[in-house]
Order: sequence, then structure tokens, then C-alpha cells
Amino acid sequence: MPSTPYYVTTPIYYVNDEPHLGHIYTTIAADVLARHHRLMNEDVFFLTGVDEHGQKVQQAAEAQNIQPIELADKVVSRYQQLWPELAITNTDFIRTSEPRHHQAVHAMWKKLCAAGAIYKDIYEGWYCVPCETFWTETQLNDAECLEDKKCPDCKRSVEKVQEESYFFRLSQYQEPLLEHIRNHPDFIAPESRRNEVLRFVESGLRDLSVSRTTFSWGVPVPDDDAHVIYVWIDALTNYLTVLGMPEHDQSPYWPADLHLIGKDILRFHAVYWPCMLMAADLPLPKRIFAHGWWTVEGEKMSKSKGNALRPSDLLAHYEADVLRYFLLREVPFGADGDFSYDALKMRYNSELANDIGNLLNRSLAMLKKYRNSIVPESQTEEACDRALIADVEAMQREVDQHLSKQAFHLAIERISIVVRHGNRYIEENTPWALAKDGNEARLNTVLYHLVEMLRLVAVQLHPFMPNKSLAMLEQILTINPENIHLNFHDVGGWGKVKAGDTCLAPTPIFPRME
Repeated sequence: MPSTPYYVTTPIYYVNDEPHLGHIYTTIAADVLARHHRLMNEDVFFLTGVDEHGQKVQQAAEAQNIQPIELADKVVSRYQQLWPELAITNTDFIRTSEPRHHQAVHAMWKKLCAAGAIYKDIYEGWYCVPCETFWTETQLNDAECLEDKKCPDCKRSVEKVQEESYFFRLSQYQEPLLEHIRNHPDFIAPESRRNEVLRFVESGLRDLSVSRTTFSWGVPVPDDDAHVIYVWIDALTNYLTVLGMPEHDQSPYWPADLHLIGKDILRFHAVYWPCMLMAADLPLPKRIFAHGWWTVEGEKMSKSKGNALRPSDLLAHYEADVLRYFLLREVPFGADGDFSYDALKMRYNSELANDIGNLLNRSLAMLKKYRNSIVPESQTEEACDRALIADVEAMQREVDQHLSKQAFHLAIERISIVVRHGNRYIEENTPWALAKDGNEARLNTVLYHLVEMLRLVAVQLHPFMPNKSLAMLEQILTINPENIHLNFHDVGGWGKVKAGDTCLAPTPIFPRME
């Protein structure tokens, strides 16, 4: 029986600048979900990539006196080097300069034209280059930005433009979009972003200018090379490009299960994209989740302040698994967060070194001391043992429930609850006293339960900390981590560790951070 498809995407990242903390945040979150669904033996397609087109990319290239594709090639190599360093397991990496993407964008354009959703007119208004956004004078006035000629979103200068343009009949899809959002309460998350989109759509949608003639770096309009297709039609179509769509209308992975984005591009994904798909008679994605932004030590990141965290600098000081854990543990995914070195150290020492690391070291050390590292048979099960098993089994269900809502911090907290339970279990059962008193049957049961609980904790941690979790499993199961293929069917149930299995002597996996 074929496995269930699961399709998760990040935004495609602009190549006018280097990767930063926000990029790795979204991509790590997507990777955790991809790994979790692979554990469920699902057929996962995980997409990330780069957006290479548009006026701001062309301007950034001109400032460096190079061609846009040269700028793109330089920045793309940084992403492609970075993702393996962060243990990112994307299925595909899309570049909007690729021929396959140009073909897909042309196919989408022709579908929209065939549906009567595209027409040509004169555009006159204001344009924000950094946001790739058009604004009417009314919109700027309503946002109290007209006098200063600033973009309502990014507060940078807008340019007055008047040019021939193709338009997308966005206004025709206002009511169908509202109906879809209201009928599918999980379509946009978190709820604050859903409400934001509802307010925007209810205020009235205006037709959208979808081509430009003032620059050339992009996908040309079919049969009209004077026009370049607006970057958001171009960029958003990437989610279909890798599936062979929209030229071929069907793919087992579409509609996407989840688009992960930053809140700054919510409108494009939750308004423009669904309306485009409706016009093209294609299914809408199942869910769009817009996460928050990060500050650094309480301040907004900026190059001028010198606090824009470079992933390469972070990786020079912290292991990838530690960064993955901290970013998804520290704040709820939909909220804004603050990156603090003190907070990272505190999380690491309290939860990883003291709780997980200590539990692993104590348990395997006692197994070595009392049973020569050989797992004994569970013999005398008591209420406290059954309570530990129930907690572990509940953890497995509830982690999946939290991740289905992108509540990463709650999923990690649920695993932490079991870890804390395991440390209490040791204190309550005092294996050293059992050994001293000669209570061999009870000692066997306690040691078995500790090893099996740790194994299942490591399995649940795997999406978050793939390297550290495999190091744990290597000690518990004496496996070669390079050859192991994890899925819940094979390793998820209680009792997979058998009496007679041999563990390794403990080696600290989470040494304290000083």
C-alpha cells in the first residue's frame, strides 16, 4: 500500500542578501516536520530554494557591478552549503532562474489568461522595491504614509510609477476567498494572522498589477517580451514547479500540506496565492502558517548595529542540533522571539545537560555497574512502572498532535515531561538501594524501564536533534547511526528493547556549556 504523501515548503529566499537567522528558523521548522512525517512512514516532499528575480535583485547586482545571475550564483552556493551543516533534509531546491521554473510560470500565466483573469491596462501608483509591492494613493493615505511617501509595510520609500501593465482580476475572488477562509478555520495560522487576513480581504480587494516594463531580470510575459511577470506570480509558482505543475495538473503531493512563511509575506501567500490558484482551477494549500520575527538581545537585527546573526558564526560556536533545539523551544512558533546567548546557555544546561544528558548517563552507568550493560528482563511490574509506560505512550500521541499545529515548543515540552518523569523514577526507585538489598527482580525491572524510556525519548527527539538523538540510540542499542532507518512502526512501541540486548557504556552527549 503506498504511503501517504506529505508536502511541506519554506518560502524561497531572496538572493539580494546572505542567509540569516530568519531563514534558518523557517527551514529548521520545515525540516523537523519533514523528519517527523518520515518517522510516520509518509512519502515526504520538502521544498526550499531561492527567489532570484525582481528589481531589488537587479539593483543589488548593479551595485556590485555584476550580472544578476552572478549575484544569484554566489548567494545560492551559501544556502546549498548551509543546509547540510544544519542537518536540513530538503527533497528539492528550486531556483527561479531554472528553465523548468520559467516553463511552469508560463504555464501558470496561460492558465490565468485562459480563465479571463488577466487583462492589460495602465498602472499609475506607488511601488515599494524592497517589498515588491504596489500601493494605491488611497492605501498610502489610509495607512498615514502618503505624506512621507513610505511603504506601509517596511516604512521605506515608495516610487511613483506609471506604465503599461497586465493586471490580475484579484477583486473577482474576494468572496470566494472569504468563504474558503471562513469554512476552513485551520487554513491560516496562527489565529492572529488569520484575523489579519480576514480584515484585509473584507476591506476590499483591488485588481493587482502583475507585470513590469522598467526592468528585465525575470520571466518574460509569453508573447510580450516587453513585460516581465510580477515577481509574486513568478515566486509563488515555485511550489508547483517542482511537482511538474501547472502544466500537468495533478500531483500526489498537491495540495501542499503546509506552507511555512514569515509574517512579512503573509498577504502574498494567504491572499494573492489562493486567488491565483482559484483562477487556475487548482486546489488551495491545506494550511499556511506565518511565524514571528527574531530580535537579538532585545534589539532588532540590522547590519548597522552589527547584530545580524550569521548562521556561519552561530555554527562556529554551537552545534547544529543545539541551535535547532533552542530556536524551536524558546518561543511559540507564531510569536516573535528574542535570541539571547544567556537564554541558549540556560536552555542547554538545564534541559539538555542536566535533564536528558544526566538521565542517559545515570541509567547506562547503572546498567553497566549492575548488569554489565546487558538489558535485563522486566520481572515485577508495579504501579510506578505502568505510570511511566503510560506517560511515554501519551508523549508519542501528543507530540504528533502538537506538531500537526506547528506547536514545536509544546512538542519539546511534552518530551521534557517524560525526561523529568524518568529522573523522578530513578529517585523514587533507588536502584542503588535495590542492588544493595539484593532485590534483583525489582532492579531488573527498573533498569529495563529506564533503557526503554530513554530509547523512545531519543526517537521523539530525532526530528529536532537528528545527530544527538542518533548518538543516544547508538549508546542504547549499540547501532551504527549511519545505517539506521527510523520509523515509528519499527521503533515506536514500548517493548522493542529485548532482554539480552547490550548497551554501551555512557559517553556524555550533552556536556555542560560553560
